[in-house]
Amino acid sequence: MTDQQPLNDKVILVTGAGGGIGRAIALEAAKAGARVVVNDLGASLGGQRESSDAAAAVVSEIERMGGTAVANGDSVADPDGARAMVRQATDAFGRLDAVLNNAGILRDGFFHKMTYEDFDAVVKVHLYGSFNTSRAAADVFRDQNAGSLIHMTSTSGLIGNLAQANYSAAKLGVAALSKSIALDLARWNVRSNCIAPFAWSRMTSSIKVDSPEQEARVNRMKAMVPEKIAPLALHLASDAGADVTGQIFAVRNNEIFLMSQSRPVRSVHAGDGWSIDAVRERAIPALRAAFVPLDVSADVFCWDPV
Repeated sequence: MTDQQPLNDKVILVTGAGGGIGRAIALEAAKAGARVVVNDLGASLGGQRESSDAAAAVVSEIERMGGTAVANGDSVADPDGARAMVRQATDAFGRLDAVLNNAGILRDGFFHKMTYEDFDAVVKVHLYGSFNTSRAAADVFRDQNAGSLIHMTSTSGLIGNLAQANYSAAKLGVAALSKSIALDLARWNVRSNCIAPFAWSRMTSSIKVDSPEQEARVNRMKAMVPEKIAPLALHLASDAGADVTGQIFAVRNNEIFLMSQSRPVRSVHAGDGWSIDAVRERAIPALRAAFVPLDVSADVFCWDPV
């Protein structure tokens, strides 16, 4: 690690960093000069605790390559756990410069079969988890008059996907949360951005393969390694990214996208107000050409990644 590293002396908390995208970001952050808090609950894909070794294993990898890191096993879904991991960062390293909200679970199922428990668990980790860690970090960032929050959203929420009502709702909520944070904390030079990552990881390994088309899609995803997400994430965490806030990006292999955010696309007006009949006869026909189709993410990102 040299003085020329883009994250030299920065302290970064990465949640869900025991594997996949989180692990890749934690390792790359350390290579770029950051001191890293590696958080992982050691849970299964569905959120059941399995092992306490995941975070420690990544810390060992970082230390073997000459970096500095500490392990944390708290749950992002627990506000006390989120406060504990932020406190661990400041206790160990004296400050905290960025939080990458990456922790997540999946409990997929079609909406008419989804239980309250499966909806609640996924929203708690993704949306409440992002709130909990961001809220805990906000006090530190305000005192420092600087800080960066990077949240992992998903095209499942931004565009849509089958059998993921819980995950999609949480991930679209994360995008709205990020925008609100960016607005509320701008006066303290705190920025907040989202990334929708395309990468093969434990989260995407649960995709059902029930057709040749799905098999081909999964094979394309397997070529998109988690390390491809790290450069954008770590730029947003660096001082060089200090002028970027309130944005939603997507990363797919070697492509970086800026995603749109909801804005009016077409309007109709009735000077004397609308009746039910007028809506049927005039408003809907005039607006229909701009209706959003029932796309899923794969319909929109339908070309092979490069």
